[in-house]
Amino acid sequence: MSSDAVKPIPDGMHSLTPYLICKNAADAIAFYIKAFNAVEQIRLPGPDGKVMHATLKIGDSMLMLTDEWPEHQAFGPLTLKGTPVTIHLYVPDVDASFKQAVDAGATPSMPVTDMFWGDRYGQVKDPFGHSWSIATHKRDLSAEEIQQAMATMQCPSEEQK
Repeated sequence: MSSDAVKPIPDGMHSLTPYLICKNAADAIAFYIKAFNAVEQIRLPGPDGKVMHATLKIGDSMLMLTDEWPEHQAFGPLTLKGTPVTIHLYVPDVDASFKQAVDAGATPSMPVTDMFWGDRYGQVKDPFGHSWSIATHKRDLSAEEIQQAMATMQCPSEEQK
C-alpha cells in the first residue's frame, strides 16, 4: 500500500483530541461511560494491568486517556493537585447531561445557567480531577451582541473586593 492511501487524520478523528492522564484510568473509563455515555473504542493494557492507552468516543468526538506514568513524568490532576484545563462538551440537553454526570460521581463546580454568549452552561469536576464544562447552544449571537451582553453583566467593582 502506498503512503498516499493512508489518511493523515484517521477516520472518526478530528484535528484536536484531548488526551487525559488519570490516576486509575480503568475507573475513569467506567466513569466516562456512565457520566457522558462514552463508548470505548480501544484499550491497550500494559503488562502490569495499567491502561497504556485507551480511546473513547463521546458524541462525535474522541477522547484518549492513559494511566499515570511517573517514570515518564505523566501525572494526572489528582497527583498534581489541580488542572489548568477544562474539557468542553456540547450536548443536546445540558440539564439532563449535567445531572447524569453528577449522579455518576462528578462534583458540580458551577450550576447550569443561561450565559450571555448564548449557551446554557455548567461545570463539573470528575472524580479523577478533570474539569468539564457542559453546554447546550440556545441562541446564535453576533460578536457585537456577545460583547454588549458581557458589558452589562454585574461584576463586583474593585472597591467591593
